Parts: sequence; C-alpha cells; structure tokens
Amino acid sequence: MIEIIKAIIYGIVEGITEWLPISSTGHLILLESIMPFKTAAEGGEVSAEFFGMFDVVIQLGAILAVVVLFWGRIWPFALTRAEREKEGGTGIMSYFKRDIWILWFKILISCVPAAVIGILFDDVFDELFYNPTSVAIALIVFGVAFIVIENWNRGRRPRIRRLSQITYQTALLIGVFQLLAAVFPGTSRSGATIVGALLIGVSRTVAAEYTFFLAIPVMFGASLLKIVKFGFEFTSLELTLLITGTVVSFIVSLFVLRFLMGYIKKHNFKVFGWYRIVLGIVVLVYFGLAA
Repeated sequence: MIEIIKAIIYGIVEGITEWLPISSTGHLILLESIMPFKTAAEGGEVSAEFFGMFDVVIQLGAILAVVVLFWGRIWPFALTRAEREKEGGTGIMSYFKRDIWILWFKILISCVPAAVIGILFDDVFDELFYNPTSVAIALIVFGVAFIVIENWNRGRRPRIRRLSQITYQTALLIGVFQLLAAVFPGTSRSGATIVGALLIGVSRTVAAEYTFFLAIPVMFGASLLKIVKFGFEFTSLELTLLITGTVVSFIVSLFVLRFLMGYIKKHNFKVFGWYRIVLGIVVLVYFGLAA
C-alpha cells in the first residue's frame, strides 16, 4: 500500500510538471531521492532499473489527457457528412482533414532531431547527464532563458499567431530546441520547445498548443523505447505501480492543461523561470548536503 501511495504522488507530480515548463524530470529525481520505491535488494518487489522506466512511461497518461482535450483539433479524419462537406467534394479525399494532416506532417518534422539523437545516444545521455547536478544546472539556465526572452519579447508582436502559420522550417527549428531536452534532463521538453518558439516569433498560446501536440509522438516514442529496453516482464507490484502512476498522471493533466491555456492568455512565463531557478538551487543544495 505504501508503494502504491508513492506511485500516486509520482503521478500527481508528473501530471503537474509535464505541461508546466518546469521540468518533470527535475521534480521526479528530487522526489525519488526523498521517497524511492523499495527495490528487491531492500526486500521489495521492484527492480533497481524500474524507476528509470517508470518516470518516462507514466507520461502516457499525460499524452492521453492531450488527446482527450484536443481531440477535435488533432483527429485527421472526416467521418461525418458535415465534416466531409466542410472538406469539400464527395471523393476519398473528403475523408481527410487537410489542415490537420499538414499540422501532423509539421509535428513529425519537429520530432526528427530528438528521435534520431535519442535512439542513437539515449543511454549515453542518461549516463552523462541524468544526475542531480546536471538537472539543477539545466533548471537554472532555462529559467534564466525564460526571463530574458520574455523581457526581450515585451512589446513585440508575434509574427506567428495561428498554428497554420507555422512553416516546415519553423517546425524543424522548434524540433532542434526540443533536442536540448532530449540531451539534458531538467531542461523540460515543454520548456525547451516553448522558449525556442517564443524566440523565433511564435505567440505564447500557439507555442503552448504546438508543444502539447508535439508531445504525443515524442512521449509515446520515448515510453515505448524505455519499455522495450526494460523488457515486458513486470512483477505484479511493478505493473500496479505503473498503471496507478499513469492513471493519476492522466487525471491531473486534464486540470493542468486547462489551467495553463487559461493562464498564458493573460500572463507570461517569467514566473516559471523564477520557479526553475529556485528549484535548481534547492536541488544543488539538497544533493550537495546529502553528499
């Protein structure tokens, strides 16, 4: 029961921090040091490698929240008569929502840099940078970046104010920024893509929405990669913990996504920058004292 409660807490933290640009990885690493799962070596039923897979795979719950909330904007097929008539014509092409297909092609282009580098060097990056010090530095650096870019953007009119205005070149540039999150844990996938999008002239609302949609293939791919590397042989407790964390992450994400879309219509991201800086300092101090 205690392990299940831990999984619930992990799911809550994941659901909150995955979408806010404050790094879910940084929070989960800190949380793991405070309340880790009891491993087999300690008399538990969880393998030592389990958490490295768990904290990625519970993101599937967060993905499902995006799918549920934005279904009408991401489903690319026109199945009803009204939808087909809107697409024009009665042929086979009327079953395809052209604008959404174009959006998905752009999203896939954004995925290319992180997908290629992640598949080739995932283990290397985990070994080099998946540690409290690297995470803390990434938290602080990107926290400063949020504040600097928001100050630079003050009074500027974004040149991209609709998803349809994102070009393939812009999509690739956003993908390059996302690559930073794949390399450096603590950067925050949403944080990296939003900072990059703001820097190249995308409005806050469009940057956030595109980040949400971009998360679907990215997080699904990352989760699948982790499961394959871990293997499909789970103990009953491991499977219970994984399902619990995923479900809780889904429920919490539903509320967080709604909150964030409402928040950014009236506020900037500077508060998240300051939060990241404070958290980065806390992580450095906490693990420095623990050492």
